[in-house]
Amino acid sequence: MRTPPRGRSTAQLLADFGHDLPTKPEPERPGKEPYLFHASPRRGQRCPGRGWNPARTPVVQYRMTSDQAAAWWPFIANPPLPPTGAQIGIDELSGGSFYADPLGWVLDDTVPVTNPNVITFGKPGGGKSTNTKNFATLMMDFGYKVFVLGDPKDEYEPLCRAFGVQPFAVGPGMSARINPLDFGPLGDGWDTLDRAEAQRRAGIIFRRWLTLIRGLVGSQFVGEQRVPFGPTDARVVESALAQLTGYVDGHHTLHVTTIPALWQLLANPTDQLVTECRYASTRQFLDETRLLRDALGQLVTGALAGLFDAPTTIAVDWTAPIQSFSLSRLEPLGDEAMGIALTCLSSWGRAMREIKAPGDLRINIRDEMWKQMRLGLEAVKSLDADMRFSRRDGEIQFVVGHKPGDMLTVGESTSAATAIAKELLNLADLKILHGQDSSVARELADLLELGPIAEHLMADWATQRKGRALWCVGKQIYKVQTVLHPAAAAFTYTNQAIDGAR
Repeated sequence: MRTPPRGRSTAQLLADFGHDLPTKPEPERPGKEPYLFHASPRRGQRCPGRGWNPARTPVVQYRMTSDQAAAWWPFIANPPLPPTGAQIGIDELSGGSFYADPLGWVLDDTVPVTNPNVITFGKPGGGKSTNTKNFATLMMDFGYKVFVLGDPKDEYEPLCRAFGVQPFAVGPGMSARINPLDFGPLGDGWDTLDRAEAQRRAGIIFRRWLTLIRGLVGSQFVGEQRVPFGPTDARVVESALAQLTGYVDGHHTLHVTTIPALWQLLANPTDQLVTECRYASTRQFLDETRLLRDALGQLVTGALAGLFDAPTTIAVDWTAPIQSFSLSRLEPLGDEAMGIALTCLSSWGRAMREIKAPGDLRINIRDEMWKQMRLGLEAVKSLDADMRFSRRDGEIQFVVGHKPGDMLTVGESTSAATAIAKELLNLADLKILHGQDSSVARELADLLELGPIAEHLMADWATQRKGRALWCVGKQIYKVQTVLHPAAAAFTYTNQAIDGAR
């Protein structure tokens, strides 16, 4: 039986009159993304020239995060540094150029450093001094001025002369005199200062002088112990200096004083000084300051005699690209005299730089710094203060040493001086590690937490060619080969004394 037709549907009816019902759109099905990687057969692709693996390669699987991977394999190429600053040489891990820009790195959040200080270690002959001078020279093109705060071996004289600067020579019989108690630019226009500004500047000047005197007195010995310098000694010295300069009397012009003048006043104290220091009599003053007075006397008549005990006789051109103080003539006087000279120059140099224009960028090179640090705790504190203020002052403190033992033997292993010396390593986010003997490389790797690969590179790779070094920029490590321009190679050469052995 045939089924009668049911009639037109609604859609057909509307279509007959020229209208279409809206239809429900079909959902779009997402397509498959192309594979980035394609699995390969275990024995390799079956293509001519592709090779064939006869056996399955055993693969050990590790699961770790990216920061853990960097700790296990630290010498995969680190992220490249910005191409700013001095073009030092070649990054041998990436094959690209390596640039050094410590202050620029501090301002760049992509570089893991927070201070611009540099510490470089390396055994003699490995290119440490050459690399230091090359870095300083290249940074001059970017407006930096170099200040060598004591050149024990006169190594920077050729570099100074290359820039038309005559270095100052300090030593017995020389005409150059440097007074570490100079006021510096803080003493300029004293008669025009209001009371608050005069007190602020006086506080800075007297604190610096007190740090210097504390360091010099603390470098002297009583038997096997260093001369103590307590709060009472500090009050006596500060009161005596205020009297010698006329500050205590409210003079409009401060008088320049010297360390011998301080010693003479302590040996012949005025009633004003005795009263101000709260002694009952001059006899009590002389009895209780005998050790302080004798320590200053040893400096004035001993190692310091004729060197830093008279008004300054030199005029430094602070606009010159480099200035240096040659100290090789002090070598016959021993390491103590050299250390005292470095301490006095450090204090004097800080005084000269107290006020400077913004953007006046400087590199302070501190060669053979261990000789100053071995003067004791106060000398270590002085260097520590300079390194802590480098960001504020816009300066790069560039400390040069042979091995970490130079810094860590400033006192007993449990002493405060040794603890501060260890902290100095943390105040330098940039460390340059040249070739070392195996034992020293192990000591450095342990101290800086670098691991066995870095230890091997310092003891092996870095010793195979001059100028090779590991550059630790924060936690990132770079294998760098320094490349010298022929002109730089000429004035950074330091082997003139042994050339005759060829």
